[in-house]
Amino acid sequence: MSRQLAVSERLVQLLAVGATLLIYVGAALAQDCPGAARKINVGVSVTPPNVPHTTPYVARALGLFAKHCVDANIMQFDGGQSPAALAAVAQGTAIANVTDVAIGRGAHAIQIWGIIPRMPQSYVVGEGIKSAADLKGKKLSAAGGGVGGFQWRMGREALRKGGLGIDDVQFISQATAGRLAGILTGMIDGVALHPEDAYLAIKGKPGAHVLFELSDLVPDFVFNVYGVNTDWLKRDRALLRDTIAAMIEANRVIYRDKDRVVPIMVEATQKPRDAIEYAWERDTRNCVWGINEGFDPARTSWTIDNNVEVGDIERAHKPTLAQVFDLDFAREAVAAAGGRTTIGNCTD
Repeated sequence: MSRQLAVSERLVQLLAVGATLLIYVGAALAQDCPGAARKINVGVSVTPPNVPHTTPYVARALGLFAKHCVDANIMQFDGGQSPAALAAVAQGTAIANVTDVAIGRGAHAIQIWGIIPRMPQSYVVGEGIKSAADLKGKKLSAAGGGVGGFQWRMGREALRKGGLGIDDVQFISQATAGRLAGILTGMIDGVALHPEDAYLAIKGKPGAHVLFELSDLVPDFVFNVYGVNTDWLKRDRALLRDTIAAMIEANRVIYRDKDRVVPIMVEATQKPRDAIEYAWERDTRNCVWGINEGFDPARTSWTIDNNVEVGDIERAHKPTLAQVFDLDFAREAVAAAGGRTTIGNCTD
């Protein structure tokens, strides 16, 4: 009798869990949309995405886009500063990463939400490279955008730390998917890698190691921020607000529910689960994802000033904070996601 009772209690527990899941999914999907879900293209900066870029996949898998009456088509770009990504934003066909550099160079776009405001990457190098000065004569990655792209810019920062210039090394252009393969095969000697790829590089190549964390190299550098064509923002503010609200909610779930999001990340990134779990632990601990506006005026100001200093933005065309980031819009999106929150030490 006691065994039957235990089985019955277990069945009740399982049914309760199932009912809770159904309630959640129902709440997410059964919204009172006035018509068909509104379509939008949402860009991610890497093909396939790294762990921090999986926010749209989480939002879609958990029904958060549907909750806000949004039908999001996810587009993968080969680098957050790739010409294709910038063209999509400039033409008003997608939201994607937009930098202050692009805005300073005349792009008709503005940043609206910091999806990944903090740098998650490590600069991984081959055996024998013990300091930034040892990079002289080496081959560094320029994946996902070539000269002017993120990898090139981080390589340049690494060289500056060692008192070197871009002419002291050879930059190798490659697809973003080639970053990990490049360090594993010895095609490149230095590359900025997300935690899951750094984990796999060190595991797979004897002597590969982290030279430094990018968050230590350039601690105030703003990493990845969604931007939009300024005319599109005026024309369809509600759609853009609801799209960002869904992704803010997704980021909050990422911090709070590892078991639900890791399988989604494994599928999206096509990386082993152990590497994804390692990245999740590091990225959540380091407050990589934005859970509110994802904006810090001091860090954005530093990034603008740094880009002027190194010549990426002409001093005469230095943009103001208001030209770079629409804080009022970001606040509207946060309100649509339920208001500001804090998760552990994470406040952005």
